[in-house]
Parts: sequence; structure tokens; C-alpha cells
Amino acid sequence: MKRNRKKLVCYILAGAAFSLLMLLGGQYGRRLYLQKSIADKVLRFHVLANSNAAEDQELKLKVRDAVGAQMGELLADAGNRAECEQIVEREMDAIVETAEDVIRAEGYPYGVQAVLGEVAFPVKTYGNYTFPAGDYEALEVVIGEGAGRNWWCVMYPNMCFSGSVYEVVDENSEEALREVLSPEEYEQVFSSGNYEVQFKYLPFLNELVE
Repeated sequence: MKRNRKKLVCYILAGAAFSLLMLLGGQYGRRLYLQKSIADKVLRFHVLANSNAAEDQELKLKVRDAVGAQMGELLADAGNRAECEQIVEREMDAIVETAEDVIRAEGYPYGVQAVLGEVAFPVKTYGNYTFPAGDYEALEVVIGEGAGRNWWCVMYPNMCFSGSVYEVVDENSEEALREVLSPEEYEQVFSSGNYEVQFKYLPFLNELVE
């Protein structure tokens, strides 16, 4: 009798574990799908500092401001991501020149690289919006060694250049993002931290979704 009970308990536990893994697998697959869908609709702006030294971090923000002001004007009339990408590619030399002018004016010898391409991002929160980890198309500006902490925002739809306060998402930016994303995608991005799934009873699975 005891042996039968043990078998029954084992079967129940195995069934519960299988159901849980199927559920987690479905959630993980859905998250990957949403990330790819979101990534296909946005263009990000990424600036990497030469190092984590305070002066290099300050320089990063000055380069960000200069390139941001430049691109804010150029992208004002971009109607979709494709048009935004075309403008960025066309103005790439000017972007590098703007960054170099700031760096030279501040007295640093660093070089600058600017590229438009796929960039791997971790989970990033911007205002009330959390973007899932994954590959995104981005304008990436690398100062010197590019070994310092980075700064980022969403270039299309415009969440970067509406004003001088970069870390605040205004109503116009929120509406622009809502127009580009589907209702489900917008809800996922708006729910800050929604992608930070933690498994209380199976902590080793956290590594699979980070």
C-alpha cells in the first residue's frame, strides 16, 4: 500500500512538473515573439563612453546632447522606421563629425565610430517603459574604446529628442509609441518590469529568461 502511494505521489509530482515546464516554455516563447515584434518596429540610439571615469561619462552625455539635437531636427519629418534609417545612413559622416567636434572642444583625443546595425540590449527601462532584452536596430555611437557605461533611448518613434530632459517620456512620445506598437506590445512595454520574470520555487530557471 505504501509503495502504491509513493508511486502515485511520484506520478502527481511528475505531472505537475511537466505542466509547469510547459507553461514556462509557452511564456518564454511568447516573450521571445513579442521582443522580436517590438524590435521590428523601433530604432534605438546608443552611446558608449570611452570608460567609466567620471570625465568620460560626462563627455558621453555631451556627445549625446550634440548628436541628439542634430538628429532631432533631421528626423522631425520621418514618417516610419525605414525613412528614419535612410536619414541616419545619409547623415552618418555628419554624425561622426558632430561627435568629434564635441570631443576635440573638450580636449580629448578619442576617436568616434558610428554605425547603424543590430545591437544586443539587456532589459532596459526608460521612464515608465521597459523594453525586453534582445537584438534591436540602433544607431550606435562609440567614443574611444567604448568600454564605459552606455546611454540609450528610442530614436523611432521619437522618445529621445523632444526636449533637453532625456530621461522623461512626454505625452507626445507616449502617443507615438502607442501608434507604432500593437495594443499587446504597448501594454507589455508600458508595464515596467513585466519582463523580469522570477521563479520562486525553481530559481535555476531565472537564468533562462534573463
